[in-house]
Amino acid sequence: MAAPRLIMKLRVAALRPTGGETLVVEFQHPRKPQLPAFTPGAHVDLHLPDGKVRQYSLCGDPADRSRYVIAIKREAQGAVSGWLHDHLREGMILPVSAPRNHFPMQPTEGPVTLVAAGIGITPVLSMARALGAEGRPFALHYVAPSRASAPLLDDLEALCPEGSLHLHLREETGARPDLEALLATPAKGAQLYHCGPAGFMAAVEAATRHWPEGSVHSEAFQPPDLGPPQPFTLRLKDGRELPVAANETALQVLRAAGVPLMASCENGLCGSCECGWSAGMPLHRDRVLSPEARSRRFIPCVSRAEGVIALDL
Repeated sequence: MAAPRLIMKLRVAALRPTGGETLVVEFQHPRKPQLPAFTPGAHVDLHLPDGKVRQYSLCGDPADRSRYVIAIKREAQGAVSGWLHDHLREGMILPVSAPRNHFPMQPTEGPVTLVAAGIGITPVLSMARALGAEGRPFALHYVAPSRASAPLLDDLEALCPEGSLHLHLREETGARPDLEALLATPAKGAQLYHCGPAGFMAAVEAATRHWPEGSVHSEAFQPPDLGPPQPFTLRLKDGRELPVAANETALQVLRAAGVPLMASCENGLCGSCECGWSAGMPLHRDRVLSPEARSRRFIPCVSRAEGVIALDL
């Protein structure tokens, strides 16, 4: 079971608009000069007054512990993002979790390629900041329809060393980038990190299938769609078997059975409800666990199983 996360009451210190109907929000602690450290690719949970919890990548400088910076895109069907855009004000206090990182950078001596589309630039931006501070060369490919729709573009142009930022703007090229050609030949020891909308993520994954195992890393803002859910059964350590209907989640059934399990996003993106499994055939629908971790760990808010799965609960 995941350990509880520290929740801090942080003050909205600054707000500024950026491209693509995106709001940059800076948080500071009202009393303490430093916040818990974070590494590039980390995110925080933002707890809203109505009880909803949303995850946002930290896009600030990991070396600057005086503040956390996130960017919130106003989504057409997003009631939460709309509320934040309309109601956040400087001086407001909101509960914010300590950072967690499911998208960490890996140690490597090889070249680093960063690829992002739209609001997917947020975790990638913190990576670019860290690489630039270390003096390590990198290439950052940023895909967007236009300059006006590209969040945080000014930040990128200010921090990226000359020649490292490659913009792929459809208003200038008239077409989407050829990812197959762009990512055709990985250099020895190369590492690639990518983030963006589902279609873009799938295109990058298809273009990098020939890259060495463990060299391509991603973070998605939505869990994968694996088709309509089917019923299955949970087997607990005390011998109980709990049926999960097609319209229920394993997390809901566990809660109803009195099994204490933490949860936050309930969308398979934060890992708060993670538990172990020991037998069965899980159907992993999360975007948190590594391929290796999936051989023993399970995210019950979204993942399912075929038949019976034995949980370490």
